[in-house]
Amino acid sequence: MAKSPSRRRPEKGRKVVLAIVGAAHIHTPGFVQALKRMPQVRVKAVWDHDPARAVKTAYELGATVAATAGQIWSDPEIAGVLICSETNRHRALVLAAAKAGKHLFVEKPLGMNGRESFEMAAAIEKAGLIFTTGYFQRTDPKHLFLRKEIAAGRFGTLTRARASNCHGGSLGRWFDSGWLWMTEPKVAGAGAFGDLGTHKLDILMWLLGDIASATAVIKPVLRNYGDCDEVGEALFTFKSGVIGTLAGSWLDVDNPVSLLVSGTKAHAVIVKDKLYYHNPARGIRGDKPFAKLPPQPLSPLGQFVAAIRGSRVQPLVSAREAAARVAVMEAMYRGARSDSWARVAGQIKRK
Repeated sequence: MAKSPSRRRPEKGRKVVLAIVGAAHIHTPGFVQALKRMPQVRVKAVWDHDPARAVKTAYELGATVAATAGQIWSDPEIAGVLICSETNRHRALVLAAAKAGKHLFVEKPLGMNGRESFEMAAAIEKAGLIFTTGYFQRTDPKHLFLRKEIAAGRFGTLTRARASNCHGGSLGRWFDSGWLWMTEPKVAGAGAFGDLGTHKLDILMWLLGDIASATAVIKPVLRNYGDCDEVGEALFTFKSGVIGTLAGSWLDVDNPVSLLVSGTKAHAVIVKDKLYYHNPARGIRGDKPFAKLPPQPLSPLGQFVAAIRGSRVQPLVSAREAAARVAVMEAMYRGARSDSWARVAGQIKRK
């Protein structure tokens, strides 16, 4: 069966035609600037349930404003979409995009909970579409290096891992200028812990595999955004037996230690964005920053565009991976509410 027009690769020399569906996310302005720097891309249309937001984003990109999302789904020239809407709108938009055969870049988190996230992942996979999400920390050469070392067994038996992703967003009231929905968990799916923690959760699962169960303390402190959580820390166990911890916060003036991985043969820690790697068996002392790192790949958005153009070498995040992160984060919040350990439900086995 021939591919539908929206799923064809662009002809050589032709631009990738995209659309933005929802422009609510705080990262949208960054995506707009990135798209403007991509000569191989044309953004044809923008839709948002907020007409003013759609007009502003379309004007910046030289695109038209779509009166309805349906106009984008039915346009055969549009090959892919960026869904940057409020999280509670993702399910309807993603399922419609998958049905229409549009490749998908969806801002994180994929869904409000694990159940709907896996539903979306199944629809995307069934349609055979290109997908990725905004887990940009996978492009960090330090994380790429650690993934290779772990996969090669150079850490020996892994025992524990710690990750932290924190900033002062609540202290500086960063969300007051048009992003307040991100402080409403019923709209965003989570507060500070989920917003920032999901990035390092992705790195931990990318490095170490699936998580079996978790507990956490997640809470507001200053209450700058009412009952929305501003800080959290989780304790969890990987299915492999490795012990993990994860911090996410909008109340930190610094976040000097972002990752630690320890095993019986090696130890690694990232301090002030520098990797210190100690591996006695390989003669690596770890007393100064490790410099032999791989090159940095394209950004997730760049990878998405390259994949639509036919590249098969970009390390895209799969829809099932994105859904699994939501399921784990859901268990962490459930454990925090119940003051107990929560099992992670509904994960798809890693390939």
